[in-house]
Amino acid sequence: MKTSLVLFVLVWSGLCLFYSRSGKADSPQALPHPRKIDHKDDYFGTKVADPYRWMENEQDPDLKNWIQAENRITQNYLSKIPLRDQLKIELTARFNYPKYSLPFKKKDLYFFFKNSGLQNQSVLYKTKSFSGKPEVLLDPNTLSLDGTVSLANVSISKDGKYLAWSISRSGSDWQEAFVKNIESGKDLADHLKWIKFSNLSWYKDGFFYSRYDEPKAGKELSGKNEFQKIYYHKVGTDQKEDQLIFMDKKNPLRNCTAEVDFDENWLFIMENESTYGNTLLFRSLKDDQKEFKTIFPDFSAETYVVAVHEGKFYLLTDYKAPNRRLVAVDPADPAPDKWIDIIPESDVQLQGAVPTGDRLLVKFLRDAASECVFYDYQGKSLEKLALPGLGDCSLSGEKDDSEFFYAFTSFVYPAVVYRSDLKTNSKKILFDSEIDFDPENYETERVWYKSKDGTRAPLFLTWKKGMKKDGSNPTLLYGYGGFNINMVPSFSPSRTVFLDHGGILAVAVLRGGGEYGEKWHKAGTKLQKQNVFDDFIAAAEHLIKEKYTSSKKLAIHGGSNGGLLVGAALTQRPDLFKAAVPAVGVLDMLRYHQFTIGWAWAADYGTSADSKEMFDYLYAYSPLHNIRKGVDYPATLILTSDHDDRVVPAHSFKFAAALQENNSGKNPVLIRIETKAGHGRGKPLQKTIEEAADMYSFILFNLQ
Repeated sequence: MKTSLVLFVLVWSGLCLFYSRSGKADSPQALPHPRKIDHKDDYFGTKVADPYRWMENEQDPDLKNWIQAENRITQNYLSKIPLRDQLKIELTARFNYPKYSLPFKKKDLYFFFKNSGLQNQSVLYKTKSFSGKPEVLLDPNTLSLDGTVSLANVSISKDGKYLAWSISRSGSDWQEAFVKNIESGKDLADHLKWIKFSNLSWYKDGFFYSRYDEPKAGKELSGKNEFQKIYYHKVGTDQKEDQLIFMDKKNPLRNCTAEVDFDENWLFIMENESTYGNTLLFRSLKDDQKEFKTIFPDFSAETYVVAVHEGKFYLLTDYKAPNRRLVAVDPADPAPDKWIDIIPESDVQLQGAVPTGDRLLVKFLRDAASECVFYDYQGKSLEKLALPGLGDCSLSGEKDDSEFFYAFTSFVYPAVVYRSDLKTNSKKILFDSEIDFDPENYETERVWYKSKDGTRAPLFLTWKKGMKKDGSNPTLLYGYGGFNINMVPSFSPSRTVFLDHGGILAVAVLRGGGEYGEKWHKAGTKLQKQNVFDDFIAAAEHLIKEKYTSSKKLAIHGGSNGGLLVGAALTQRPDLFKAAVPAVGVLDMLRYHQFTIGWAWAADYGTSADSKEMFDYLYAYSPLHNIRKGVDYPATLILTSDHDDRVVPAHSFKFAAALQENNSGKNPVLIRIETKAGHGRGKPLQKTIEEAADMYSFILFNLQ
């Protein structure tokens, strides 16, 4: 076991490595050599070594010393990159513009979030009229000096009297909930703890929420989450008095969420055991009925309530419809074979629907870009909502109000919020973008590439005008490819700075996502997961073949499941990329399900305990287990956070230690471990800017 003195010597030698005579950073010549243990697991007769298993214990003092050593070496390396400070200045300037959320309305009040520019957290405002001055309702920047306390959820009671809100500390998935009187602005005594993966759904003078039992001390950030329960909390009471509404005593590894309809007549319960598929239950809130009835009984499809209209439930489902359909359900006879199609499945994915006045505003996804159409409740198409171009649209409306809001964004257009009214047929910009950025100086194309098996997929490319296809452009390829999540055009201030430095941004649509419905999603899961990596590699090869870039000018980046993607790509094809940035990645595919909510990802991944076939498949691509000695790996910057209790940082710790141990080339292999931050949501803007400056300076320097 290394002593702190030995670690200090190692760190100090690592800090004495850098300046070359040209003034550029060199690759680290000395890195910590963490201890290795003789630990093996037996999977169906295959013995798998896990020498860094001890890194899973966040309380281990050797781990804390290793983290400090790695961060010092990483920061010293980054500090010697001349472009880093300049990028931080440029990023700060680019982020410094007002940013607005979609407004929503309760009673006679409008609510919206605004960040004035460089605030760590966005502020919640209320107003009776957009022509007047809005009032601050809740400013999370006052909750901590460093901005590491963020809002996780906000929910307004139907009568507009109360605000229920929850916070996350240091990016953790754990939440604490509170209640505020909206008129007076005063916080009430209500304080709820151990909430996780929950909404806050109002009913009368209280709300439903989901929580776990208090975890064991020391296991708050890594212990397995089991037996989630739904409670009802009445305003003004202690959490101990909350009424237990629902729990599944037979199945500990399931999540459950409660939702009340707009008119507060029905309570719906959605239960899931992974990231895809859910049961759907309901009961009346207008009588003494306590037992829940079943709408959808298992996890073979995803089914959600869109609206309740004239006594019928309107559901969005992919049951017998991979591209989804909208159906009407009679609560007196809710069996799936009695559902009535309102909007049948088509060749375009039906992504969502929002009740707006006397109709539904329906969002479709065509080749990863939004189309929005109005329908009546009988399924008749009324008219399209005109959008500015190729991009993504988000919607906000209520069933009793003809007024609605929508926002449009793309890779080069910051979000613009529109206000519209069905009665007056009016539309105007409510919140325009004031960013110092001219979209006319940039171009976006949607091109197509073919994967290894011939599958055709879109690839979004964005660059600053004047780009030449000569193979010399620094290019960043981004992807995700999992959990039915769509890669759609979206604006990122930090990416625009990369474009300003001559970079090309490439965003690949991959199997495993939801861009083309459930068949597309399933084609990138479990025993077909390699399709996702093949798609990503094919996208990279397309960029090189078409002379947008070359392997010496190509970097890859992805987070969470996208971190797995990058880890698999760099271990399978280290020759194809010059730089790689896996962020908060799932990198140990044999043990991911052992931590916090990891068990819920099994529908996409399968687990090493399922069968020998599944183990063999996971073992064949698990990034941690496919690092080979003597390979010249790309320049790699691994990003993680100490409070990430979604994908625990042990994934990144073990991967970094193994990659540093086995890398034979001169490219740097570094890990950046953010403190007081989690999986990403709610990260203070200052930390976001600092991380972006580090990432893009690392990429641009190594693509020189």
